Amino acid sequence: MKPEKRSITIAGHATSVSLEPLFWDALKEMAAQNKQSVPDLIRQLDAETREASLSSTLRVAVLRWARQQSG
Repeated sequence: MKPEKRSITIAGHATSVSLEPLFWDALKEMAAQNKQSVPDLIRQLDAETREASLSSTLRVAVLRWARQQSG
């Protein structure tokens, strides 16, 4: 599965994030569950839990969320 690159502005700076489509789909579900947009969720995760690159941070957040969903 080929990563998709998308642009987002964080703290006034434009950046791009490359994630596989499954991760983008999961981020959409996470955002919907939190009643927020995907860009707002990404900004929140960037501010709260940035441990590595933004792409890695998002993948880890999706994994944690998926584990919580499965019980």
